[in-house]
This record gives sequence, C-alpha cells and structure tokens, in this order.
Amino acid sequence: MRVLILYANPIETSFGATLHNAVLEALRAHDIDDCDLYLERFDPILSKRDRAEYHDMARNRLRMAPYAERLLAAEALVLIYPVWNEGFPAIMKGFFDRVFIPGVSFKLNPDGSTTPNLENLKKIAAVCTYGADRLSTLLLGDPPRRVVKRLVRAMPGHHVSCEYIAQYDMNHPNSQRCNAFLARVKQAFQAW
Repeated sequence: MRVLILYANPIETSFGATLHNAVLEALRAHDIDDCDLYLERFDPILSKRDRAEYHDMARNRLRMAPYAERLLAAEALVLIYPVWNEGFPAIMKGFFDRVFIPGVSFKLNPDGSTTPNLENLKKIAAVCTYGADRLSTLLLGDPPRRVVKRLVRAMPGHHVSCEYIAQYDMNHPNSQRCNAFLARVKQAFQAW
C-alpha cells in the first residue's frame, strides 16, 4: 500500500518527532512517501494568484503539481501534527489550502456541487498531540478532529476507514502516559 505521511513539526527532538519515527517504523513494509513539510520547506501561503486561479482546474495546481501528484497516488494518508491554538500548524493548514483543491481532492461540478476525487485512498489516520486536556478541547468543539473525521474523510468518500489517535494534556507531560500513547500508535499502524 502506498502511504503518504504528512508530518508537521519543526522540532527534531519533540514527542511529535518520536511519534513520526514510530509510524515510519510500523509502516516499513509499505511504500511510504514521507512528506516532512518543514524539512521540505513547504510554502503554506495561499497567494493572491493561487486564490484567483482556485476554481480554474487547468491552472490551479501548476505550482503545487508535485504535491498534488503525491496525494493523488496515495492509497492511505497519515497526518502527524501537534494541535496549536485548537488547530493545525500553519504549514499543514497551508497544505490543505494549496493542495486539497478542485481537481485534486474534489471535483467541482458545473452547478457548484462537489464530488470526491481522492478515489485511491482506502485509509486515513491522524496522530496528534494537544496541549489542552480532553474536556477543554471537547468544550471548544475539537476543530482538528472534525476536519479530519468529516472533511478529509469526505474527500475520497466516507467509505474509507478513518482513525483519529490523539494524546491530550501535553501541557502536563507524564512519561507513563506518553509511553502508553506511543505503544498505542505503534500497535495501530502495525495492524495496517
């Protein structure tokens, strides 16, 4: 299975980096396309030109073609990121804005309706860490979970499996909880 991993964390020594390495190791039997957005210096800024050409499917992905091709070739998508300010890191949000566009993640029909386009995707997973505790995050609506479980999952059609593996309360780190979460992540991806 061809797995596209989108990883967004600028700190090489972070717990997120440990999670990223664990996912890579657990999926080593698969064809992995490891897209480290910081390492690749992905430009997350949706420019005036990008926005003006957004609906023009002949032009909208010219500057993002290599990333679009990687996404379209994937049979599985894994997002690995820290949750900052109840959202994705800007670099990952920018990837969604610039690559998950008409003609790539969905087809834009003449009547304005959309049709899923990531038909190769069979599995989606997110591995993330939150500074806030679970209750606080729930009270705020847990926006990243909703985006992954609803929006990203809808792009290939809701028939795909979608796992959301989250560790909350990282503002109060606990090595026992972190080790248990790391083991949970390894186990989840070894089952792929």
